[in-house]
Amino acid sequence: MRIAGAGSAFPKHRYRQAAITAALQDLWREKLPNSDVLTRLHSRCGVEFRYMSMPLEAYPGVDTFGKTNNVWIETAQEIGEAAICRAITPAGIEQDEIDTLFFTSVTGICSPSIDARLVNRMKLSPNIKRVPIFGLGCVAGAAGIARAADYVRAFPDEIAVLLSVELCSLTWQRADLSVANLISSGLFGDGAAAVVVAGGETRFSGPEIVATKSIFYPDSEEVMGWDVSERGFRIVLSPDVPRVILEHLREDVDGFLSEHGLTRRDIASWIVHTGGPKVLEAVHQALELPHEALEASWDSLRSVGNLSSASVLLVLQDFLARRRGAPGTWSLLSAMGPGFCSELVLLRW
Repeated sequence: MRIAGAGSAFPKHRYRQAAITAALQDLWREKLPNSDVLTRLHSRCGVEFRYMSMPLEAYPGVDTFGKTNNVWIETAQEIGEAAICRAITPAGIEQDEIDTLFFTSVTGICSPSIDARLVNRMKLSPNIKRVPIFGLGCVAGAAGIARAADYVRAFPDEIAVLLSVELCSLTWQRADLSVANLISSGLFGDGAAAVVVAGGETRFSGPEIVATKSIFYPDSEEVMGWDVSERGFRIVLSPDVPRVILEHLREDVDGFLSEHGLTRRDIASWIVHTGGPKVLEAVHQALELPHEALEASWDSLRSVGNLSSASVLLVLQDFLARRRGAPGTWSLLSAMGPGFCSELVLLRW
């Protein structure tokens, strides 16, 4: 099982963090008298630029869940198609060669799902197997790779594509002035990423997926997720996320690596979800990593923000393009998300 390619795509609207903060201050002017609170929270997110599904001035007019979800459907198809094409084309894969399409998102919903709409839009094989995934949030990029690896392990002559589309700006809640919503409005961005996972009997090269592991933490549902109402998705984001990482990640990683005769010292590179400054700092501390070990994650956070499930795929794409490991070296790809849970993927270059 190998990762044969990766690609990404973004909406055409890109803004500096300061411009987004100013637009939200104007939107919340009557409800948030002290606008400095928003400036302070956004300045701590570690984000310099983000992509938006719409021009900033259009957001006030999209004031119902139905309207925002319609924008999600349209934008997800557009950038989802582009991300898939950018993942498969350099590897020489034709669209009708994709055997299975995994699709993950937690920022919108439709039926038929986006993967079905892309079959029509891209003229994919009518025999393609589709696996839409909803609800895993930030962990879904790593979990999606793991599930695609499970699939090609069973069908080693086939090709699976994982597509993640997250349009987080469409989940902004105008009536919610909680700290969690104010922080999320400064942290999360919009974008898509796709990864090609090829079976061992295919012709493709790339880092080998050696093993994966899923870890679920019982009775931690309140740490992260959505509360869903007629207004749409309301963020649940506990300040306990870094604490959970500090309590569990080291033990999880060490246990996983020991199953394969490895330790953290054997890992040459770390491909980690860009959860935010406090999350990345907790990962640094938990795994006792030098700051430069997560340079790719910090770079992604600055450039596009946290893209939920797509973030770790963007970091993976960066490694494939600019930070490839030497032959035989090890990488660990990881993400955490609602459940609360974590997903680990062991790679060998």
